Amino acid sequence: MPSTRVWPGQPYPLGATWDGKGVNFALFSAYAEKVELCLFDRSGQHEQERIVLPEYTDEIWHCYLPEARPDQLYGYRVYGPYDPGAGHRFNPNKLLLDPYARAISGQFRWSDVLFGYRVGSPREDLAFDRRDSARYMPKCRVVESAFTWNDDHPPRTSWEETIILEMHVRGFTINHPALRERERGTFAALASPAVIDYLVELGITAVELLPIHASVSERMLAERRLTNYWGYNTLAFFAPDPRFLPAGSIAEFKSAVKRLHEAGIEVLLDVVYNHTGEGNHLGPTLSFRGIDNLSYYRLQEDRRFYQDVTGTGNTLNTDHPRVLQMVMDSLRYWALEMHVDGFRFDLCTSLARENGDYSQGAAFFDAIRQDPAMARVKLIAEPWDVGPYGYQLGNFPPGWAEWNAQYRDVARRFWKGDNGLVADMASRVAGSSDIFGYRGRRPWASINFVTAHDGFTLQDLVSYQDKHNEANGEDNRDGHEPNFSWNSGAEGPSEDPAIIALRDQQKRNLMATLLLSLGVPMLLAGDEFGRSQNGNNNAYCQDNEISWLDWQNIRPEDEALRAFVRYLIHFRRQHRVFSRPRFFRGEMMSEDGLKDITWLTPAGVEATGEDWGNHVALSLGYVLGGAAGEFYTRGGQRDIDESFLVMMNAYYGDLDFHFPRLPTPLAWEALVDTAEPSGLAEPGRLWSPGEAYKLRRHSFALFINRAPPPAAVDDATSSSDRTGPQ
Repeated sequence: MPSTRVWPGQPYPLGATWDGKGVNFALFSAYAEKVELCLFDRSGQHEQERIVLPEYTDEIWHCYLPEARPDQLYGYRVYGPYDPGAGHRFNPNKLLLDPYARAISGQFRWSDVLFGYRVGSPREDLAFDRRDSARYMPKCRVVESAFTWNDDHPPRTSWEETIILEMHVRGFTINHPALRERERGTFAALASPAVIDYLVELGITAVELLPIHASVSERMLAERRLTNYWGYNTLAFFAPDPRFLPAGSIAEFKSAVKRLHEAGIEVLLDVVYNHTGEGNHLGPTLSFRGIDNLSYYRLQEDRRFYQDVTGTGNTLNTDHPRVLQMVMDSLRYWALEMHVDGFRFDLCTSLARENGDYSQGAAFFDAIRQDPAMARVKLIAEPWDVGPYGYQLGNFPPGWAEWNAQYRDVARRFWKGDNGLVADMASRVAGSSDIFGYRGRRPWASINFVTAHDGFTLQDLVSYQDKHNEANGEDNRDGHEPNFSWNSGAEGPSEDPAIIALRDQQKRNLMATLLLSLGVPMLLAGDEFGRSQNGNNNAYCQDNEISWLDWQNIRPEDEALRAFVRYLIHFRRQHRVFSRPRFFRGEMMSEDGLKDITWLTPAGVEATGEDWGNHVALSLGYVLGGAAGEFYTRGGQRDIDESFLVMMNAYYGDLDFHFPRLPTPLAWEALVDTAEPSGLAEPGRLWSPGEAYKLRRHSFALFINRAPPPAAVDDATSSSDRTGPQ
């Protein structure tokens, strides 16, 4: 008989819940025959007691321990048939993590013992293994959820005003010189004044954190002495990864969120509900597989094998109501308990497959749409997986934003000089209405980006023609292709001043395009000062200098890039014409006859169908009418902005680009010219309709309208009237 008192408890909530008097334990398993709760000492090395869960209600096994307290370490052993051909892989010799665990203590230690079958047996996964895995497993920990949020107010930044910085908690902070050693690489670092001041100065409104859920590194990486640095191998959807919690308390994450909110910065989480870290049928038994394999995973007709539309060996079965419940409970936990502001869903197409096929009517979308907690957070889809018809860009329901890979590819190809892209480029900078303009969706449905964690950094995009992933130990076979990169004349680092200058100019081109396009811009952390991964476009396993931001060896040219990016971000935030909440219509929409957008040729005349069909054109121009359109502030005031002119030249030679003759004569002052090392144009001169601007090769220029026309303006006074951050 156990020495601990055991009461029946309740089947809800799932997980281990401290109520101030004791702890309720509840675990879903539809096919288990018996479940044991294993209690461990504080070290996690010694199993002190096994308690058979006495109650089974609605397929939930549960009990209540009135003597249990926060910080109690525990795990489960689940009994049932070991019959892979029927989809069952129960093995009570394997200690299992609670899918609802709020905290994880300890690390995985890879061993053959972690597998439910005898590794190396001729019968493969059909050979049952009887060895105890507890010593190699981390343990679940009961948590005290109380936290003083005081008057924490989520910024609730509107979508059209959002500017995202994608970052890795460890990589962004591990080398930061202003942080204490014990803080670096953790949530405490995110809460530090040095990091928050930097983010505020840069001007972004949200950080998107690469996965912070507790995860496991694949065995093959451990054998190469590498780790799954990115964290896309989740095992606990409610628990922060211990590597980010030096003190082991979830309050460290809450404190970081609170401090970021105080600075007006939202926190978005990259979440991986499409698969788990248990791999395919030959993977280890760590949690879901041993609890209820048949319920948690999508299986093939031969239930020994897994459906894999994620490329990781398995796919979570969100067709099952309890699995879908787990996903929704996790989302609500992070939104309500942890005050997170939004989520980016990795391989989101896989979550919305029903009977194998993607559907906008999937239960996952229905559950999200009707949930009040989800109505208040940002939802971002990575709109593809590797299964049949997996690429679903533009095919997500209203309320969702999507990573726009077409924006990434078109912007890269246009600026490296590929032909036939002017029309596509126009669509991308104008918000991609051809992709998202249906069912009342808005331009913010397009998450615009040119780089992300997966792929080249901005510096490598202009420095490498080919990927260089040898450090990953996979003979350079891994990583995304094609990259649509251009090395500007030499592969890798160069000391040629002309090549360096061209690369710097191309970085300015891409940043200016990104930050002045309609839609939500997302930057990769470190791109603002030219971080390189030495040509590695798949640094998922590089927890080292390849992935970490180097804060102390920034070249003067890179500091100039950071100043330019900062200028563009603040400029965008000051001028709403670049983030209007509706798609452009290209119609006469202002009292002076100016359209919301007017597309131009280098001759300064409005583009025609013939111009759009010119497959050798490498230039693009347009005017944004600041007074055109019916836009209003939240307070009901007319939202009127300045008018702007953009010129883009991806050609290898200079181009005379003429200022347009519009229904209302406008005078233009140059603000941005990426051919300049600073990215900023010489202020002061006003350009009249019909005049030609020398738009240098591979350059982007931005002009602001200065009314009245030049004839009535004194040049000496106009230069002091420049807008935007100085």
